[in-house]
Amino acid sequence: MNSDPNTNATADTNAPECHVETRTGLPLFTRHLNNPILTQSDWPYPINSVFNAGVVKLPDGDTLLLCRVEDRRGLSHLCAARSTNGVDNWRIDATPTLQANPREYPEEIWGIEDPRITYVPELDQYAVVYTSFARGGPGVSLAMTQDFKTFERYGVIMQPEDKDAALLPRRVNGLWALIHRPVTTLGAHMWISYSPDLRHWGGHKIIIEARRGGWWDANKIGLCSPPIETPSGWLTIYHGVRQTASGSIYRLGLALFDLDKPEICLQRGDSWIFGPEANYERNGDVKDVVFPCGQTIDDDGDTIHLYYGVADSAMALATGSIRSLLAWLAVNSSPSHGNTFQRDLVSGR
Repeated sequence: MNSDPNTNATADTNAPECHVETRTGLPLFTRHLNNPILTQSDWPYPINSVFNAGVVKLPDGDTLLLCRVEDRRGLSHLCAARSTNGVDNWRIDATPTLQANPREYPEEIWGIEDPRITYVPELDQYAVVYTSFARGGPGVSLAMTQDFKTFERYGVIMQPEDKDAALLPRRVNGLWALIHRPVTTLGAHMWISYSPDLRHWGGHKIIIEARRGGWWDANKIGLCSPPIETPSGWLTIYHGVRQTASGSIYRLGLALFDLDKPEICLQRGDSWIFGPEANYERNGDVKDVVFPCGQTIDDDGDTIHLYYGVADSAMALATGSIRSLLAWLAVNSSPSHGNTFQRDLVSGR
């Protein structure tokens, strides 16, 4: 079977593509026929599960997934898997690529999780933003690397409880920008913070709030993969968590933020665009979860390959179009919910 991510990402009459997001009747994202593309059985050492990988396209053309790997104690570390075509024949590091180091970084005593990778041209390095987990809860940590073999740890940059974070690839008005999701007395909303040096952060603002009531993204939201810079703005895939009588459902939505003032939300989709429908998404260690932490974009600047964790158990792949996502967002957002009630943490406005 041809494993090209484009030719194999075609509609399967037996696949659960029943949720229609576009006027054409086609889904915005099409699941790959080989899903799941990485599972526990692929690993070169004993593990429980592999999911929620950060993703980057390397200069040699390889796709690298920096996977969250949960060991059989229940603690997580990060391990790199590389593939020429981004679909199969994964070359997985024989040992963990980045392990928790609680002796020097006590915030990692219960593991490290859910990395997002951003290539930063100014620094000629990859910024790996990940969740560090300890007694105080999850926090946001940062490590820099050029080769995914050696890492310079910055330690915690956002104190618990905070997670779902990624760095924008360039400075905004002279400052680095980080999107993250703290849990505060205000709720579980998405925030942005700014820094002159990647170590000291301020200017904290809510950029979109979790909605309330029966909405698909009521009460808790968070960033998924790093925002994509487009001429229209920062295109952002985020997750919403809906609590039901049978448990939580993690689905994906879209928002667009201003390029020069990313604290300003220009558009926010009313409905979710991708949710757990396939058996491998609905059943696993945590049921009903689709959770992408990264994507690659083809040379055409439009085709997006979204790599996502499924049911906290395996990795899957879906393919879409940036133009289609922007077009959908333009007609499926409303002023009442597309704009943000921005609050300045210092002023309390």
